[in-house]
Amino acid sequence: MVKILLVEDEPAMQLGLKDNLELDGYTVSIASDGEEGLAAIKKESFHLILLDVMLPKLSGFDVCKSARAAGIRTPIILLTARGEEIDKVLGLELGADDYITKPFSVRELLARVKAILRRSQANPTDNPQDKIQIGRLSIDFSLFQASENGEEIKLSHKEMEVLQYLFKNKNQIVSRYQLLENVWGYEEQITTRTVDNFIVRLRQKTEVNPNQPKIILTVHGTGYKMVI
Repeated sequence: MVKILLVEDEPAMQLGLKDNLELDGYTVSIASDGEEGLAAIKKESFHLILLDVMLPKLSGFDVCKSARAAGIRTPIILLTARGEEIDKVLGLELGADDYITKPFSVRELLARVKAILRRSQANPTDNPQDKIQIGRLSIDFSLFQASENGEEIKLSHKEMEVLQYLFKNKNQIVSRYQLLENVWGYEEQITTRTVDNFIVRLRQKTEVNPNQPKIILTVHGTGYKMVI
């Protein structure tokens, strides 16, 4: 059974989300502050984490950052009342896989939960060659792991998905909108700047000289192309 951790400090929100998730067939554990949430993440295995941003003791951003630094790759959806793009981008860059802005409908949340779980539980690649070289990185898409000269390089789940999509469409132009639709998986209010920020981060990890990329190229006015 799919196990979800809900890290939320508002009792009414806790109860409402827990009830609806359990009605949809999920097993739900609750944490009421950031420290409790991070401890649960490090102690138990979950299929998905729903993480409020504004939490006592540790913010959701801090929990997300600490979890990713500890090598935990469980998909994370941020729950935030903040609507500013900078907060959304920050959450994604810290390693979150998605965010949803309060107030939101239960139907929308459940749709996003299902989309994230569907992608995370699917076979990570259609290519039988799991281990490949992309610039400086050796990538194993079957395990969603990356390394450089035998040393693990940490990529967020979403960074790996962007890299995988570019690789599956290597030597072809991929638009920013294709990346938003196929990696994030639905229509949402993320701007194309989000994609650009992810590309910058991936270049820093794959390119010998990120300022003069040779692998992930910009196609001005259109999008990107991975050249391998």
